[in-house]
Amino acid sequence: MLLITGATGFVGGALLGRLRAEGRSYRTAGQTRLGTEASASGSFSADPGSQWTPLLSGCDAVVHLAARVHVMQELSALALDAFRAVNVQGTAMLARQAAQVGVRRFVFLSSVKVNGEGSVGHPYLERDLPCPRDAYGISKWEAEEVLREIARETGLEIVILRPPLVYGPGVKANFLRMMHWVQRGIPLPLGIVHNQRSIVYVGNLVDAIVRCIDHSAAAGETFLVNDGDPVSTPQLLREIGDALDRPARLFPFPPAVLKIGATLMGRGEDAARLLGDLVVDDSAIRTTLGWHPPFSRREGLAATAAWFRPGPR
Repeated sequence: MLLITGATGFVGGALLGRLRAEGRSYRTAGQTRLGTEASASGSFSADPGSQWTPLLSGCDAVVHLAARVHVMQELSALALDAFRAVNVQGTAMLARQAAQVGVRRFVFLSSVKVNGEGSVGHPYLERDLPCPRDAYGISKWEAEEVLREIARETGLEIVILRPPLVYGPGVKANFLRMMHWVQRGIPLPLGIVHNQRSIVYVGNLVDAIVRCIDHSAAAGETFLVNDGDPVSTPQLLREIGDALDRPARLFPFPPAVLKIGATLMGRGEDAARLLGDLVVDDSAIRTTLGWHPPFSRREGLAATAAWFRPGPR
């Protein structure tokens, strides 16, 4: 029996689809499923008084996807406290209660933001010194550290996954924005950008999560994960265009000028994601667990485009 938190989210929905297809038994923060039977339960909460024991009882593993997610331009001085309340304290509460009732394994979805905001000189590795720069990344790093401490104290098997940008049916934020740009034929000044970015299709991420639930060698490990070869922003836009049967309209413009202009307009973070490098090396999960992404980027983009086409989002 598995307990899945964050089951109503983007990754959670894809994971439940996979578990249903395999006929696996699971419980979620919103329902309990065993075969075809379902019953109500509570939702994920970081309240110190929350009791997860009824849901955790009888579970072999937990997949913890629920989190306070990154919000662009969130500058409040209280932002870090808000992220810590859910992503650190809530995670620790759940993991400690899981250990107390005998859960074997706890799979935690972290973020490449623990490594940093842009790889320079070499791809990110799991052993690199963490360099989170915003409240979300800091909270994910602190949650990882708390989980490692709980593992040392209790013997709970912790597995941590750090994905880069995740795309697929149901995607939101920057990736969805790029799809709209291409669909609407908006001219984009990105034709001579020569960056490299790692991304991961949600189906590949779900496959990695399932491997981390089941594989004995995953215990105690932290893994970066991605689709394979990185892609430049203009190439990604062209591939999105191919998937949508709409050519991406790109024209050359100096990236340095774009960066300066975006910074002056308060959009420096957006520019960094479009112009900068963020490459991860996922050889550890491939070597340790024998994992390889089952879907190509082309297949992932085709599935995302099929979801996107029915109407505007």
